[in-house]
Amino acid sequence: MRVVLAEDLGLLREGLVRLLEAHDIEVVAAVDNGPGLLSALLRHRPDLAVVDVRLPPTFTDEGLRAALAAREQIPGLPVMVLSQYVEQLYARELLADTRGGIGYLLKDRVSDFREFLDAVRRVAAGGTALDPVVVSKLLGRQERDVGVRRLSPREREVLGHMAQGRSNAAIGAAMVITEKAVGKHTNSIFAKLGLLPSEDDNRRVLAVLAYLQAPPDPDRAR
Repeated sequence: MRVVLAEDLGLLREGLVRLLEAHDIEVVAAVDNGPGLLSALLRHRPDLAVVDVRLPPTFTDEGLRAALAAREQIPGLPVMVLSQYVEQLYARELLADTRGGIGYLLKDRVSDFREFLDAVRRVAAGGTALDPVVVSKLLGRQERDVGVRRLSPREREVLGHMAQGRSNAAIGAAMVITEKAVGKHTNSIFAKLGLLPSEDDNRRVLAVLAYLQAPPDPDRAR
């Protein structure tokens, strides 16, 4: 796997480079600013971009904007955001593009390097890895559309775990239910959201996107 890394803190950047390369992941470029990130992504066309949100020169949202700009020219470029902040506007825009894997982890919540490496590999393979806090913040101002409003509380809980990139077995363990029960909930979610079986689309990703992007339910807001 080939990775482009963007992190402005030198010590953390070097630490991430060492960690990735120690596990047979080649870091083809490690940059510390937004323009450098975009240039490196377009030059190397890596298997994954690992991106901080706030990079020089303005320390606002350069990392995410560079990742979005790169995906316009490299459709499906997998992006793993690793940041201290949840930048809601550009995060939603990133999630709206269903081509390629997407991850968004908060630095201070990645307590285990194995967890981080698992997320990196999952996103590079086209999956998702969303921190629960990120999911919560993205849902904070969102409403549910008709399909999502039809989900039961249990099904919404399953979707929340699904958004974090968990397998059915892991969801079952977290919810203390059987993997078979998770499968039934998942099939019900797909049916209510109108997500028919397809060889091209990842229905789990599409279900998560429907959940995150849906409009407010006035009845639940009261």
